Amino acid sequence: MSFSRISAANVFVSAVLAGVGIAPTVHAQQASMTFFVTSVGKGNGADLGGLEGADAHCAALAKAAGAKATNWRAYLSTTLPGGDAGTDARSRIGKGPWQNAKGVVVAKSVSDLHSEHNNLNKQTALNEKGEMVKGRGDTPNEHDILTGSDPDGRFSTAGGDTTCGNWTKSGEGSAIVGHHDLQGLKETRHMKSWNSSHGSRGGSGGAGLVYCFVAN
Repeated sequence: MSFSRISAANVFVSAVLAGVGIAPTVHAQQASMTFFVTSVGKGNGADLGGLEGADAHCAALAKAAGAKATNWRAYLSTTLPGGDAGTDARSRIGKGPWQNAKGVVVAKSVSDLHSEHNNLNKQTALNEKGEMVKGRGDTPNEHDILTGSDPDGRFSTAGGDTTCGNWTKSGEGSAIVGHHDLQGLKETRHMKSWNSSHGSRGGSGGAGLVYCFVAN
């Protein structure tokens, strides 16, 4: 057999392996995915249709990506008028562990997730397709992830609107966001927080992305 025929055969085999070996492996990992950052928002800023709408958005994206789990929850806190009571994001997402679309564990438990030992960063906080989410230094910068939470994953008692009307407003108000890439304008703890970096400027800015977890 000539060299050209051998090369052609090798190309064919490589194509087959890429088509039936590698791709199904990635898809299989997505099937067992229990955590991701949404690849797109709902299209109306921080107006996600409340917690129910946000959960449904997580579930729809996960299903389209081939995930088996169905009990998806958006990592979002809510508050009541005056900030006296509310829903904690950490109480909505189950017990863990959680892994991304490539099978990498980002946290073993709720306490691990909210500690310095978690494995959540730009390289692991992937979207449901297994793709890296754009962060600081990328165009566009989409590292502002909606949470409405304090660093411990609880609703904020800081006063004022921290959830854009409990995720029903896209204009007025503000929402606490985290930075999935752990990068900010300053080298401070909050700027490097994945879930509680700063308040947004209104409810219509940013990409409207959220963290999604399976409530296992």
